[in-house]
Amino acid sequence: MRWQSLMIDLGQAAPEFDLPDPSGHRVRLPDVQGRQGLLVAFICNHCPFVQHIVDGLVAFANDHAPRGIGTVAISSSDIGAHPEDDPQHMAQFAARHAFHFPYLYDASQSVAKDFGAACTPDLFLYDARGRLFYRGQFDGSRPQTAHTQAIRVGMTGEDLRNAAHRLLAGMTAPQIQLPSMGCSMKWKPGNEPHWA
Repeated sequence: MRWQSLMIDLGQAAPEFDLPDPSGHRVRLPDVQGRQGLLVAFICNHCPFVQHIVDGLVAFANDHAPRGIGTVAISSSDIGAHPEDDPQHMAQFAARHAFHFPYLYDASQSVAKDFGAACTPDLFLYDARGRLFYRGQFDGSRPQTAHTQAIRVGMTGEDLRNAAHRLLAGMTAPQIQLPSMGCSMKWKPGNEPHWA
């Protein structure tokens, strides 16, 4: 099912987390916070919207790590319903796309709820103080699905890159922030938040 991000209020503090990567190594928020900011990307392996932007997301992370913006990806997908999103497949996905940032598994889905993550991809860019600066789409492109046949926009990461530029330049957050569009978060039965 297609869904969009909740567009929570800017300025909120990044929620704390302590999550494992596929090898079991635990990663906390301070471990990934860059000196200038942090991108938290809720993704999963099977989502065509994630598959559409993943290489652009990796390029963004690689371009901005030297500039002080850290990146972390988190999967909160129900692996009972989607075994292709399990940690073993996460490790393969990360290797295939050359992730140089942690890809963490939120088995309880509590971290997704804390962030207000509603879809994949759902992107949250925080400033150096850990305050939400941008939330929304990577760019205006979409994978070619039955829902997006009419959208013919190249994948550039323009929206996220513009927000990161403004953050690094000490400017105000973009006034226009459009919600990310993607697959609905795959909640475990009975674990759905009130917005799902």
